[in-house]
Amino acid sequence: MSLPPPNSFPGLLTAPEVRAEGGKSVSCTTSSQNGSTQEFSQQERAQLLRLAHDSISSALEKSGEISLDVPNPRFAEPRGAFTSLYLRGELRGCVGYVDPRYPVYRAVAETARAAAFDDNRFPPVTKEEAPHLAIELSILSRPQPILAGEVEVGRHGLLVNWHGHRGLLLPQVPVEHGWDRATFLEQTCRKAGLPADAWQHGAIIEAFTAEVFGDKT
Repeated sequence: MSLPPPNSFPGLLTAPEVRAEGGKSVSCTTSSQNGSTQEFSQQERAQLLRLAHDSISSALEKSGEISLDVPNPRFAEPRGAFTSLYLRGELRGCVGYVDPRYPVYRAVAETARAAAFDDNRFPPVTKEEAPHLAIELSILSRPQPILAGEVEVGRHGLLVNWHGHRGLLLPQVPVEHGWDRATFLEQTCRKAGLPADAWQHGAIIEAFTAEVFGDKT
């Protein structure tokens, strides 16, 4: 199986936490890896990072093709994933799948290419920029329902659903901003376009963990 060209990935989301005061872009992940789980070996991490880089470079070379033959049975499990791109320390794109709709190998390849070319907050990555990109991957566990009082800042990412509205924040976000549990829940509701206290009035709360690794670390 080969990867389709850019702009061909349904269901992708741009980074959940992307704007700071004044409209400045900020990281949707953090290299401190607070709360990050350790599921993949160093060799497996290197394979996934190489795949992400190759996915971007193949698109720039106009061939557009990259093999999605899974080299490791562990990469065949459907998982959510986000790819963050950095250029000289600044965020250059961040796109991902929340739901485990594709094997992790394909999810990484697709989100890397989409982060480079389909994040509408940034112009497409150029050939000159590509060799200097640092990539960070967040591989998500399956979201599970959770009670508000069980949410652990630094360990859980949150997904809030209510009346057709949906919002997600990665586990790294509250750590980066110094939020407590209540603020984390409120900000996830706001991300969904809901009142900040929706988590107290019937909104469905789901939690997930993420393994975070990349060139930056």
